[in-house]
Amino acid sequence: MKTSKKKAQKQITASDSEKLKSLFVDGLQDLYWAEKNLSKALVKMAKNTTSDELKEAFETHKKQTDGHVDRLESIFEMVGEKAKTKKCAAMEGLIEEANEIIEDTESGTMVRDCGLIMAAQKVEHYEIASYGTLRNIARTLGHEDAAKQLQLTLDEEGDTDHLLTELAETYVNQQAGDE
Repeated sequence: MKTSKKKAQKQITASDSEKLKSLFVDGLQDLYWAEKNLSKALVKMAKNTTSDELKEAFETHKKQTDGHVDRLESIFEMVGEKAKTKKCAAMEGLIEEANEIIEDTESGTMVRDCGLIMAAQKVEHYEIASYGTLRNIARTLGHEDAAKQLQLTLDEEGDTDHLLTELAETYVNQQAGDE
């Protein structure tokens, strides 16, 4: 005999909604800090690449990231909150990891580029998870406009991740292996 694993959905109360909104705003503040600090890190990453294509990818993503900061400011406004940051320990660690790759690899090598792609993809995957989760919470809270804006950023983060994979698979990893 099969049993249904569906649970009855609990009605969301006003206090539940406030708790969820608090979590949502906390997540927005976390990403706001993350994007602002990533923007600075992308400048350093671009300066430390060997490949012109990777440098261009980082420079393009830096411009996109600045747009993500602006978009987050709009989302704060949409949900009636002041835009402010909360230190993001995850992004801080990911940026530090990128800095360590720069320090631990030889300048002008494809091995460094391979490492920078690895670091950048870790960042993208963190952002994809964060933006996707916040989009879903925005929908639950009835903030459809905010959810649409979060989806736009989520799509851009996914595109960047795919581009980094393409660069790695097309030539960076092979050339790094030949060094």
